[in-house]
Amino acid sequence: MEANALRQRIEATLSPDTNIRRQAELDLRRAEENPGFVDALVKILEVEQEPGVKQATVVYLKNKITRAWNPSDEYPQNKRISNNEKQAFRAKLIPLLANSPTRVRTQLIPILQTVLHTDYPDHWPDILNITGQLLGAQDVNQVYAGLQCILGICRVYRFKSSENRTDFETHVVAGAFPQLLAMGNKLVQETSIEAGEMLRAVMKAFKHAIYFELPPHLKEQQNIVGWCQLFLNTVSKDPPPSAMPEDQDERETNHWWKAKKWAYGNLNRLFVRYGNPAALTKKNGDEYKAFSEAFLQNFAPEILKVYLSQVEKWVAKTTWLSKSALSQILTFLDECVKPKLMWGHLEPHIESLTAHLIFPVLCLSEEDLELFESEPAEYLHRKLNYYEQASAPDVAAMNFINSMTKLRKKQTFTILNFINGVVNRYESAPDNEKNPREKEGALKMIGTFASVLLGKKSPIANQVEYFFVRHVFPEFRSLHGYLRARACDVLEKFEALEFRDENNLLLAYRNILQSMADPELPVRVEAALALQPLIRHDIIRAQMQQSIPQIMQQLLKLANEVDVDALANVMEDFVEVFSSELTPFAVALTEQLRDTYLRIIKEVLERSDEKEGEEEGMGNLLDDKSVTALGVLQTIGTLILTLESSPEVLLHLEQALMPLIKITLDNKLYDLYTEIFEIVDSCTFASKSISPVMWEAFELMHTTFKAGAELYLEDMLPAFENFIQFGPAQMSQQPKYIEAVVEMIKIVFEDKKVGGVDRICGCRLAEALMLSLRGNIDEHVGIFVNLAMTILQNNEVKIKSYRIHLLEMVINALYYNPVLTLQVLEANGNTSKFFNMWFQGMDSMTRVHDKKLSITAITSLITMPASNVPHSVQEGWPRLLHGLVKLFQTLPQAEKNREEAKKENDFQLNSDFSDEDDEEWTEENEWEDEGNETQDVNSESQAYLDFLSEEASKFGNVTTENDDELEEESLLETPLDNVEPYGVLKGSLMRLQQEQPDFYGNLMQHLDQHEQQILQAAVQRADSLEAQKLQTHSQTNGNIA
Repeated sequence: MEANALRQRIEATLSPDTNIRRQAELDLRRAEENPGFVDALVKILEVEQEPGVKQATVVYLKNKITRAWNPSDEYPQNKRISNNEKQAFRAKLIPLLANSPTRVRTQLIPILQTVLHTDYPDHWPDILNITGQLLGAQDVNQVYAGLQCILGICRVYRFKSSENRTDFETHVVAGAFPQLLAMGNKLVQETSIEAGEMLRAVMKAFKHAIYFELPPHLKEQQNIVGWCQLFLNTVSKDPPPSAMPEDQDERETNHWWKAKKWAYGNLNRLFVRYGNPAALTKKNGDEYKAFSEAFLQNFAPEILKVYLSQVEKWVAKTTWLSKSALSQILTFLDECVKPKLMWGHLEPHIESLTAHLIFPVLCLSEEDLELFESEPAEYLHRKLNYYEQASAPDVAAMNFINSMTKLRKKQTFTILNFINGVVNRYESAPDNEKNPREKEGALKMIGTFASVLLGKKSPIANQVEYFFVRHVFPEFRSLHGYLRARACDVLEKFEALEFRDENNLLLAYRNILQSMADPELPVRVEAALALQPLIRHDIIRAQMQQSIPQIMQQLLKLANEVDVDALANVMEDFVEVFSSELTPFAVALTEQLRDTYLRIIKEVLERSDEKEGEEEGMGNLLDDKSVTALGVLQTIGTLILTLESSPEVLLHLEQALMPLIKITLDNKLYDLYTEIFEIVDSCTFASKSISPVMWEAFELMHTTFKAGAELYLEDMLPAFENFIQFGPAQMSQQPKYIEAVVEMIKIVFEDKKVGGVDRICGCRLAEALMLSLRGNIDEHVGIFVNLAMTILQNNEVKIKSYRIHLLEMVINALYYNPVLTLQVLEANGNTSKFFNMWFQGMDSMTRVHDKKLSITAITSLITMPASNVPHSVQEGWPRLLHGLVKLFQTLPQAEKNREEAKKENDFQLNSDFSDEDDEEWTEENEWEDEGNETQDVNSESQAYLDFLSEEASKFGNVTTENDDELEEESLLETPLDNVEPYGVLKGSLMRLQQEQPDFYGNLMQHLDQHEQQILQAAVQRADSLEAQKLQTHSQTNGNIA
């Protein structure tokens, strides 16, 4: 491809003329498909002087490499770059990186990472030698390129375990890290922004190298000492002028502060994952025992000393700390709570840290106040989205408080005394001297350890109600919106509080209701969230019943004002608890929920139009809005299930929901597929019939399946089973629906990328068709039988549940039409093979459904005319009766198991259910027990890590012959549920005896006396059940008369 012509097209994309720009973009899109496109872009970058063209060129290069270096099978339109082009590009990439200006480098670095991730070490083995030469060069640009290479290589190995890291640990860590350390020690003495950027790369390379495992080279004392000293020097370094721009947001992203961030992070990672003996898991305890003990004794106290020194400077305002630095310091302090050695060093500072670090961090900043006033939706997003804010200083401070109050109970009083001092000072101060931000911070602080204060045997629990009346309730009337919001939040945090005075509970409820009409959006949202836990109180539920429609309207209005996923959870709870009160408003409520959902999705689609040309797909655009959309769908699903007894309402709901189903499936919003399919499942299951609207949904789902959603069949399955079970009449009249299901079954069995779970779904669809459309799918039975037998004969089925489903696909066919099925088996010489597989696997068919299916299939076989029995199995035909004996012998236990499963499914939480996770004050005077304060403490998180480690090791030891069992599914409904197996047996034996007495006698003589007694008992059971049925019918008729 000619570089000059390509450059002209790139330059045209910068034209202010829209038509010229669009035509150039189309030309480039076509050019991108041609060989040589990448090389032409590189040639432009090597010589281009115009900054705008250079920047546009490198962006096109990055997009091309991202999409086509190692394209996903999901996007076949992305043609893979040829191996020859790749080789040429790799040779030019490093020199290009070394000689490019900063803005271009920023785009080239992710390109280098993409190439290394795919090609190192197999296709780019010499990159390590190149990197070593670059790191030893005198030219700073070449050294920079070398640092980016070593960083990219470390990224490749960050998640790999020891068996996959041998070359990395030998050649990269042991070979290059000493050179890297020496370079880091020089860089930390520099002050330029370029030095800060290079030091940041050194820090991140170390971070990736130790992320999953600590390399042997770094376990050695002399090596880790040097690195830890570098990190401490970086942390302690006074920020140079280049690191202190006026704008604080710019400081946060400055290279020097990023280098400090990763220095803190590396020290913390070393301590938390490898350097604290109490935190080691059972799996890695032996491997890191010596290292952790040495680190705890020699390094951790020194790290704490340096961190506390930084805090002192920050408190004295002689230094500035970034948010990430504050967060990392607090995280380290949190970890120091557990080991007794570190707690001994930390405890003397707790009172001072509470007042001068934790509390200021928890109080609202000027930035927070500005957001509250000018961008309330963004304020809520930051404060409520825990996962986005997990590294924020206030979240780290709250975690620190939580650890202290849970693990070192004595400190609860230190913190409470501080909080009481703040709120009492606020209460007694004249209005013009009150500091509302301090009061808000104190309430936020106490809400952090609410579960501890209300824990079992807590000596403070009975004082909390008084604290609320005196210090929280007044803030519902505060002039400051953020204090009103905090009052709502604190009430939610203390959801387990049992009010002794009912009037206080009612007052709390009235305050929350009034707050839901507050002029400030954050107050309304916090009030809505606080309303949810109040539902558990009987007196509040009674009060709510009078105004449920109004409350739901307010919740819906809020959901349209701000995308907060927790609001959907509140609505879902209200729908579930107050279903009868909401039934008259169900259609209107559904329409409003639908409109909320459509609004969110349209915003997502508009955003996708802005990103036109990026092939990542819609799923990645759902970011923060996806959880809100999911919550709305879940609320709709809950509402549908409450309307099972109102079929006419359900019909209206189905009509209202079709736009929602259509927009999601048409636009391939994969993140939302599961909930959409659940809504279709709920509609069809609740109404037990299929409306014309739902058949539209069927066609949409089928189209979606064929358009690349094969791996979502497990999510689609319940809805498709409902269509088959509750719509057999329409399916028999409209064969296209049957053809659609059969097509899906064939696709999942023939598609190479589909696994056993999805093929089990294919088996279940085939079973549903054969059970519900008896006599209407003869032409498809042979397909099902052959699909199953092909896999069963290849011995590729290692998962027992998958094997059972394959066997039952053929057993179903025998029940559907034994003569036809035997003909198919005989035609392929499979009859004897199948019967052997069936009877060998019968012990694994433990569910009632399995046993009923085999019983009905065997009774269908034995009542066939003897002339239809294939010659290949005539000799073994009496085995069928032995199979029946075994089935009826084990059926009672299976029925008992199913009843147990139903009981477990029907289990519901009572309102007086006590949370087993409550924090328990195990000793009456635990907070005064100095011994407890000086012991190592194992946290719940550590116990959980040990559990995960044990489970992972179990998983690793599982053999390919998975011994999984099919468990009873209490919600499974099929036409077999209406089959009474004892009656089926009795009728079949009577018919066989009457129609083929010689054949009957020949079969029965193969049973011994005990086996005959089992069958006789089953027949007697049939008589008993029939008598009970007649008696019930007679009594019912008598009552009617």
